[in-house]
Amino acid sequence: MDQMQAKTSQWIDEKKDPRSARWQAGLENIMELFLPVLEKGRLTPIRPLEEKDISIFKSALERVDLSPGLLAAFLPPSVANLILPPDSVQELIRIDKEKPSYKILILRPGKENRFLCAEISEHAHRPGVDIFQSGAFLGNFDYETQDICIMELTKIVRAHAWEKYKWQYKDYMAYTLAWFERIAFVGKAVSVDKNHSFFHNPTLIKTNRVDALFLLLYEVLLLRFKEDPKGFSSALPKTDEATANTEARTLACKSISESYLLNLLSLVKDLDLLDFKNFTNAENHGFDIEFKRTVEKFSAVLYKIELP
Repeated sequence: MDQMQAKTSQWIDEKKDPRSARWQAGLENIMELFLPVLEKGRLTPIRPLEEKDISIFKSALERVDLSPGLLAAFLPPSVANLILPPDSVQELIRIDKEKPSYKILILRPGKENRFLCAEISEHAHRPGVDIFQSGAFLGNFDYETQDICIMELTKIVRAHAWEKYKWQYKDYMAYTLAWFERIAFVGKAVSVDKNHSFFHNPTLIKTNRVDALFLLLYEVLLLRFKEDPKGFSSALPKTDEATANTEARTLACKSISESYLLNLLSLVKDLDLLDFKNFTNAENHGFDIEFKRTVEKFSAVLYKIELP
């Protein structure tokens, strides 16, 4: 008997409804298969999205606000259509089998796993969210339309999935970085809990709003560099080993760093994420200092790239 079967049997022995126990066990088993591509605190598409899927994913990304330890998967029809509750559990059937399904699976790991399964397809006859824990069906939320369902996701996730622990520096960092990356992908403001974002509440990490701004943007640049180092290296002038430390390369690194940083600052300005007009003289001075310092820091990262 494997681990999932053992868990299911335990839940049933604890007098949980066998139908909900088996369904949650099945969902957890599916999430385990997705683990290699999931990242905690981020809603991750399973399989590359087709053009028709992207708008649905962006709508979900706007509203699904995750705490740092949650695992969340966005399932397009190519995957979601294969994940259907058994006919014996009519209350969990939200869409006809022949219709394209879009699901969001959210797992809060812990001693007692909490699981949210959302059906957000416009073709669902009952869009909504089902909640399970330890094999028990805790309840559900049903909505008349896809739009209403998606709009309510922020409230549901925060109330029923967010982890209840005291956050540390790394948690504020992870949450705020994930928020900004959602904004960059969607191209507009997304849901955020300002009490847990150091960008909105710099005192969380004992800093001010100018330093918080550049700390965030530097971390965004580092993240993008780690995800695509070749993309950055391709913009650098090719040098052989004998001229690897030339002034030309240093200037190129600074130019690239400045360009990427300005692009991020433009996004912050265009979306009115920070009131630059209300800066004090001291903040304007600090802005100039931190801009130059951030360019220097990221330039040092680029300079170490090994060119072919």
